[in-house]
Amino acid sequence: MTLHGYEEILAPNHYYDRHFQTEAAKILPGEYYVTGRDMMLVTVLGSCVSACLRDPVVGIGGMNHFMLPENGDIHNPLSTSARYGGYAMEVLVNQLIKMGANRSRLEAKVFGGGAVMRGFTVHNVGQRNSEFVLEYLERERIRVLAEDLRDIYPRKVYFFPVGGRVLVKKLKQVHNDTIIQREREYGSRLQTADMAGDVELFT
Repeated sequence: MTLHGYEEILAPNHYYDRHFQTEAAKILPGEYYVTGRDMMLVTVLGSCVSACLRDPVVGIGGMNHFMLPENGDIHNPLSTSARYGGYAMEVLVNQLIKMGANRSRLEAKVFGGGAVMRGFTVHNVGQRNSEFVLEYLERERIRVLAEDLRDIYPRKVYFFPVGGRVLVKKLKQVHNDTIIQREREYGSRLQTADMAGDVELFT
């Protein structure tokens, strides 16, 4: 990770969005971004989920993009899936707090979890991701203002962290398998990732 003035970011892909006429950062699977600047965070979700968290008082917000590993029970806090999901959320929450957000004021909007990946061996991975993120936010008492989860379509999500606005576009006609392939590769990496050392930081 690199420190960039007053925002710490993981694997950023920056560009200027001509349609919205604003600086934007594209969030890929396994990445997150937190900022207090007036810009846009964008991601494309298949089975993965994104949580858009924001402190409305200080105007700091962030987005993550993650998927649970297949192995493990999301309801068992010691399972690989639950530990990885908790880690993915805590990294985002901790970075928001580090930049000046108050955990008790955080609000969430959550997206994704579509049934777009047929090749996974467990029951619908999108549903598991959706269930996990809602259960996590309820357990941490972070209020969910909006959600667009499950369904069968990929989604493109545009999040404006300073004001809290989110736009969601259902991708009903996807002419290539880039989204699915990217998530498959990400899912494969999760199977071999050793989260134990990192997760202990948040227990």
